[in-house]
Amino acid sequence: MKNAFLEYIFETGSGADRNKTNSQVWDGDQLNMTAKHANLYQRIRQILELARSNVARSVNTTQVIANWLVGREIVEEEQQGAKRAAYGGAILNILARRLQKEYGEGYSARNLRFMRKFYIEYVEFLPESMIWNALRTKSEPQHRLSVIGKRNVPRTISWKPGKISVDLSWTHYRTLLRVESLQARAFYEIEAIQNNWGARELERQINSLLYERLALSKDKRGVMKLATKGQIIQKPADVFKEPVMIEFLGLPESHKLVESDLEQALLGNLQNFLLELGKGFAFVARQERLTLDGDHFYVDLVFYHTILKCYILIDLKTGKLTHADLGQLQLYVNYFDMERRSQGDAPTLGLILCADKNDAMVKYLLGDKKEKNIFTRHYQLNLPTVAELKAELRRELKQLKTD
Repeated sequence: MKNAFLEYIFETGSGADRNKTNSQVWDGDQLNMTAKHANLYQRIRQILELARSNVARSVNTTQVIANWLVGREIVEEEQQGAKRAAYGGAILNILARRLQKEYGEGYSARNLRFMRKFYIEYVEFLPESMIWNALRTKSEPQHRLSVIGKRNVPRTISWKPGKISVDLSWTHYRTLLRVESLQARAFYEIEAIQNNWGARELERQINSLLYERLALSKDKRGVMKLATKGQIIQKPADVFKEPVMIEFLGLPESHKLVESDLEQALLGNLQNFLLELGKGFAFVARQERLTLDGDHFYVDLVFYHTILKCYILIDLKTGKLTHADLGQLQLYVNYFDMERRSQGDAPTLGLILCADKNDAMVKYLLGDKKEKNIFTRHYQLNLPTVAELKAELRRELKQLKTD
């Protein structure tokens, strides 16, 4: 069963025909290539021709499948399943030169190595249902790849990370291949599909170590859920990540930064800010005025969370967090609970985004209540290196263990 799909796609004549060297194709490279290598080039070429003919049906899915098949040819046919080619990179360089002449720069030696890795990492990429769909259309050989286009992929059948998804492009998969941890990669696949992330959004979430930030406060079972089901929001603590990365604002680190400038910058980049906040956030208002016996107070940002069914009030602090800031936000939360909360709404939550905070002060002021309604998170204006961010996460994890 393993080779049935490929045997069908590459069915162009007798076995003897497939093993012949095409001297017209190889030209000057013919002296450097064996008949087996020439045959490899022809089979890869056939994959790409079939993919090209199906472009109108489903560009992304067909391209992804074609690249997986190219990787499979290189690994299975020339490496006999080994992860490192015994013959080195010479064959890939020659293949690349030929493929680029016909199909463009997307088939460089570097990209062929990505395709090889793609097959190795996603060896069970094509579901069995797709193989059977392909075999059923044997009477229509001109459409052998069309059966695995977007319309024919069952959206509800046991998709899981590592299987093909019509929602992810080749650029998505290339980005995912950079994630070495299989658990983290599975998480990003799920989240990219569920949240309809583009390739740039996916890359940004990987670079900001979203998986590690969400996994920070979870136990082993919670981390496994991230890898198998993505982010599941059941309680307030599931919503807020630490730290909050707002590097997309392009603001410099400065003690002169004021809350109004930060607020304006966030609203000017609301789409990116919502991406960082995560699923479920809907923007409601800025500088929402609360009037108490003639005194006016203003909430910086008001959101409604569509999963938790509650208001979330965000207060911005460009300096170090103080106990007065926490008391002020508690006032806002209590007011919303008493005056704005409707039937069916869950209790209001408050979040302070600050440049710096005293964790001990926060701990003793908010107490150790299991159901908190006030949360503090510090923001970072620049995306640190992976090493720096991991060090920060280790610091936060240590703090959690002492709480």
